[in-house]
Amino acid sequence: MTTEEDILLKKYTSESHRTLTASYAPLDRSAVQQIAEAALEILAKSGMAAYSPTAFEALRAAGAQVDTEKRIVRFPRSLVEDAIDSSPSSITLFSRDGENDAVLERNRVHYSTGGTAIYVLDPDTGRRRPSTVKDVILNARMVEALEHIHAFTINVFPNEIKQKDHIDANRFFHSFDNTAKHVMGGIYSMKGCRDVVRMARMIAGSAEALREKPFVSFITLIISPFKIDKDYGEITCYLAKEKLPVVVPTEPICGTTSPITLAGNVLTHVAETLGGIALVQCVNKGAPGICGGVGSITNLQTMDHLGGPIERAMINAAVSQMAQHFQIPLYSTGGTTDSKEMDIQAAYESAMSSLLVAMSGANYIHDIAGLMESDLTVSYEKLVVDNEILGMCQRVIRGIEVNDDTLATELMIEKGPGKDFMTEEHTLRHMRGEFYVPELANRRKRDSTSPGDNSLSRAKAIVDKIKSSPPDSLLPADLREKILQSFPEIQLAENTCRAGSQEKEECRV
Repeated sequence: MTTEEDILLKKYTSESHRTLTASYAPLDRSAVQQIAEAALEILAKSGMAAYSPTAFEALRAAGAQVDTEKRIVRFPRSLVEDAIDSSPSSITLFSRDGENDAVLERNRVHYSTGGTAIYVLDPDTGRRRPSTVKDVILNARMVEALEHIHAFTINVFPNEIKQKDHIDANRFFHSFDNTAKHVMGGIYSMKGCRDVVRMARMIAGSAEALREKPFVSFITLIISPFKIDKDYGEITCYLAKEKLPVVVPTEPICGTTSPITLAGNVLTHVAETLGGIALVQCVNKGAPGICGGVGSITNLQTMDHLGGPIERAMINAAVSQMAQHFQIPLYSTGGTTDSKEMDIQAAYESAMSSLLVAMSGANYIHDIAGLMESDLTVSYEKLVVDNEILGMCQRVIRGIEVNDDTLATELMIEKGPGKDFMTEEHTLRHMRGEFYVPELANRRKRDSTSPGDNSLSRAKAIVDKIKSSPPDSLLPADLREKILQSFPEIQLAENTCRAGSQEKEECRV
């Protein structure tokens, strides 16, 4: 029988994906308006270079001013404002089991992995090595198991897949096969994109079913400063025509591909991603375009990109404010670090960044779990530690619920001075849902703690448990076999293990 405490706990869990107010806002109202106006001015006067023929023609047909020789497209203010109006203000990224749907609107917050790192810290040796298909699989399984990571943005690159057109099918198949949470990923080729859409339609049952409940979404890119790349532009236009969710993020870096100031970087973010939204809407009005911000600052000693600065979180929080101003769903960035191992630096940089961006009300915060080393490497232990950090972030943004029941005024009057509340029914009803209870933190007294019993050792134990448990495909067996037969380029494990092989079960990780 479902108890009242179970119902209350379910209520807390269901509300954990949303926030009622954005608690961190680095921009005041006048700054928001000034940046909005400046972004529209840049797009109208300077514009963007558009090297994609389809994108160039779509923008021209919609009324953009074009320079055919230089491939420059200038966006009249009315064109951008119309695009903002027609762009959906709410987009649902569905999970296949319905348990982790991510509703991107206003200041509702969801967390995801990301980064397409090319290395992992090996969970057995602790050493950095190139990531493989096995790592795509294990990362998807980890995300499936970790409560506070709501979606899987494919976070590692399968380095053994050498043919460009085969990368996307491998990455997305192993993601679908190992998590029922929403899958988002970058795309490496137009053929790969079409293959993934075809695969997703097979899983959904039809093209229309996929459009109605998209359990997969795609990331293209606006190249800073202000360039629509040929390949990314073509892929963006294809996805817009198919009316599938597409993120059009931008990655300006202070001092290299944007002005060095935080304000200049935020403005670059806003203008570039609005250009991407305008492109999506010019191709297909009402298509689900998601604006995005992935930028950061520069290491002034080396001019390298940095992952962990607090200013990166401030930039992303400011972009979150701007997205809420335009009422366009946002794909944001948080939780990253420049640390090379799971150490104190990784913990404090990730925690500060995650909390600030979450408190800004960013809708879909990717990169927020597992990523380190300036976005080059994924750590499995960090995935688990970040999951705990995100649980705390969710408790913060849930806030403090104030009503007659939670205040317990009458109970305090009834009890009077000097009486405790330990055995009260009110305590029993609220004790399970009021507090976040960590899995990793050691809250026991020193004399009851074993040597080496710390957060990192507990994280390692969780990784080992998931890694050593038998893998279980989350696709129906007949559908899985049909996909493998349709895409013979899919590798089940090592280079010698191909789809359709008689040894395919032995190749499973």
